[in-house]
Formats: sequence, C-alpha cells, structure tokens
Amino acid sequence: MASTEPERENREEESEANEDEDTGAQVAPIVRLEEVAVTTGEENEDAVLDLKAKMYRFDKEGNQWKERGAGTVKLLKHKQTGKVRLVMRQSKTLKICANHLISSGMSVQEHSGNEKSCLWHATDFSDGELKDELFCIRFASIENCKTFMEKFTEIAESQQVGKESTEGDEAAGLIENLSVEEKKNDEKAKEAEDKEPAKEEKEAKKEKEEEEKKTEAST
Repeated sequence: MASTEPERENREEESEANEDEDTGAQVAPIVRLEEVAVTTGEENEDAVLDLKAKMYRFDKEGNQWKERGAGTVKLLKHKQTGKVRLVMRQSKTLKICANHLISSGMSVQEHSGNEKSCLWHATDFSDGELKDELFCIRFASIENCKTFMEKFTEIAESQQVGKESTEGDEAAGLIENLSVEEKKNDEKAKEAEDKEPAKEEKEAKKEKEEEEKKTEAST
C-alpha cells in the first residue's frame, strides 16, 4: 500500500505557497499605537565617563558578594549644580544597579588580587531608598579600571574644593552684609547726633520767647 504522506506534504507546501503570495490587499492595523516620549532622568546631565562593566554588591547578612548585573556605568555631571552621580543599568532590562552621588571624602581602591576590579562605599538609592552599600565593579581591561578610578577620585576631590569654595563665598557674603549693616547703623547714629544740637537750640529759643511774653504781660 502506497503511503499518502508525500501527497500530504505537497498539499501543505502548496497551501503555504498560496499563503505567502502577495494579494496586494492592505489591512489596517487593529490597534494604533501612539509614539511615547521616554525620559531617562539624565536629560539635564552630561556623561563624563561611559564604560561597560559588571557590578557586585556585598551582602552583609550572607557575608558574600552578589552580582547586580552587567551593563554600562556612567558618571553624570549635572549642567546646573555641577554635582556628579554614578549610575549603572543592566544592558538588557535597563534595571538600575547603582545610583548615588560622588561626594567629598569618598574614595575608590583596587580590589585585592584583581587589577580589573575596584571597590568603594556609597549611600545608594538604586532600590528607592538610601542604603549604605559596598560596591565592587569589574571591567574588561586594566586600563578601563584605572580610568574609572582616576575619574572617580578626581570628581571626589573637585567636590571637596567646590564645597570649600561655596563655604568661603557664603562666609564672605555674611561678612559683607555685616559691614553694610554696621555702616548703616553708623550713618543713623551720626544723623541722630546732627539732629540733636538743632533740637536743643530750637527748644532754647522757644523757652526764651515764652519768657519774653511773660515779661511783656507783667509790665
């Protein structure tokens, strides 16, 4: 008995060929999607560093390192305030692995035994709340790791300089305001002293006129 399988395969091929034929008909989409503007929160910042890496976070409870994901780590400088933050997102999901400011006093150091890795402490906000974290990041090359460490250190030191400069400007402003107030007080005191003799002279003249009137009345 001959098998009908080849005939069935031929019918399926013909059916598929017919389905693939372009009939020229145009079918309108059932749902029309509107274009949506996507914001990343980085619109007011400039990237001063952008490198591929893998991020780890130290789990204190488990006393071990846990991977947070592989992606791009960026150092972003705000266009108005000049503050710099570190942001890292996973490549596929874009989930945030780290998000914190680089402030004065922060330091980064090479991971012992691995020149491609370095670690630092930070108050992180990647989970929606501030947490003290110990991070470790691993790069594809020693050069990238050194570049990251140098830029991190440079920014931390510049934030310190900026802080001292701001405090100095504020102090100078306060001193200037105090000087202006003292000057105003001196001017008011001098004005009061100038008015005082004129007031005394006016009162003396008034008393003299009253005495003359009394004398004329008695005569």
